[in-house]
Amino acid sequence: MISLKDRILSPSHGDLLWRWLLTIVALITGVIVVVITVFLFFEASVVLEEVGWGAFFRDPSWHPREQFFNLMPMLLGTLSVTVGAVFLAIPLGIGSAIFAQYYAPHFVAYFYRQLIELLAGIPSVVYGFWGLVVLVPLINRFQAPGTSLLAGIIILTLMILPTVALTAEASFEEVPLEFRQGAIALGLSKWAMIRGVILPVAKSGVMTGFILATGRALGETMAVLMVCGNVVQVPDSFFAPVRTLTANIALEMAYATGNHRSALFVSGLWLMGAIALMVLIAEVVRGQNVKL
Repeated sequence: MISLKDRILSPSHGDLLWRWLLTIVALITGVIVVVITVFLFFEASVVLEEVGWGAFFRDPSWHPREQFFNLMPMLLGTLSVTVGAVFLAIPLGIGSAIFAQYYAPHFVAYFYRQLIELLAGIPSVVYGFWGLVVLVPLINRFQAPGTSLLAGIIILTLMILPTVALTAEASFEEVPLEFRQGAIALGLSKWAMIRGVILPVAKSGVMTGFILATGRALGETMAVLMVCGNVVQVPDSFFAPVRTLTANIALEMAYATGNHRSALFVSGLWLMGAIALMVLIAEVVRGQNVKL
């Protein structure tokens, strides 16, 4: 005879079905990632076997038709735009989440969240179009040509700000009420509670927002293609035009053949590696929080 305890603890047929469905979905997702990675390696191997990895750093320039494959200007352009946008978006996003969660009146916080969610849903081409017709001419008044590293940083900041803000606010909401009550009982001010209790506890969620925002900034194509100028050069100032790896792929893949096409897949490998590194960092941070 089955006891009441065994009936409660044993999974139902519905639970088993959902478990198997979720397992299958997870396996499919993993297989897709592996297939994409293998495909990138396969396509990139054509040029790697012929010229090797060193050509992508030592060649005089990026002129694939002349068998020059230097990706450093585009690597540095991608890094500059991404780091600049994240540097601005992280403090702005976390600050706005703190404002909406702990300082703003209820109705102000509500409309503010709606605004942030609206920004998150705007297509990237709309950001790029706005940047091209409004931001670029504004920058051009100070320093020609307007299409520049600075324009790309500002556009990407606006695009990833909602990700940082919404993720940070969700993390703050997950902080146990007892932690806040304990801080108040100790006589801490609101800012002292946020700095000493809320932010350390919510660190994992804030870090997740940082990873997601960085990933979107690295992978953004259309907006940066429209406002950055697409000149293959190492930027020497914020007003210099740059070309990112994603923009380079989008611009040249349609007509690239042979080693040129294969070199563009090497760019994809670099982007894939950067995203994998960000995910690894996120897992390390999460593991440290679990130990704590």
